[in-house]
Amino acid sequence: MDLNMIGQELGMSRTPLRDALFQLESEGFITIFPRRGVMLNSLDLKMVRDIYEIIGALESSALLSVAGKLSANDIKKMKQLDDEIQVCLDKDNYEALYKCNVAFHNVFLNKSKNDELIRTARIQRERLYDFPEWRTLLTDWEQSNLYEHIEIVRLLEEGDFTGAADYLRDVHWSYSVQEKFIRTYYLTRKSD
Repeated sequence: MDLNMIGQELGMSRTPLRDALFQLESEGFITIFPRRGVMLNSLDLKMVRDIYEIIGALESSALLSVAGKLSANDIKKMKQLDDEIQVCLDKDNYEALYKCNVAFHNVFLNKSKNDELIRTARIQRERLYDFPEWRTLLTDWEQSNLYEHIEIVRLLEEGDFTGAADYLRDVHWSYSVQEKFIRTYYLTRKSD
């Protein structure tokens, strides 16, 4: 791999390019083979399962930690984002839906003072959703995801933060609950 040539094509010098590649490797996106090149790491089902477990644990922990900081306005914002997600579903707009989905989760994640938790959750989500080679909605999954959001909001409105955190971890980010969608998203579409 010629870093000078790649850097020239991207309009950046060798050092920041090398640093970016090391960062991508540390986040699990690529593997660097010294003097031989770089390989993009694909996701297999075991890795997806592991990432789901990590995100579920991190997000449920974050939600519990901000229970006293989550305001009625925050919950209202989450409901508004769910409304926007429904509009995105109706219009088959993957990019806007993805942004609304991330924003929904960020309402409570950004209340956390644990920067490392937020960073790790963001990286793991990027691993899951920025990796597939195709960018389209899996409508049944997105609709199910929206219903799960609505249930999380309902629990939060009732003040049941433990129930909301458990639901987030044990349903929303549960590999076994989401497996049929995961298999379609990562395996079936891969051959399209």
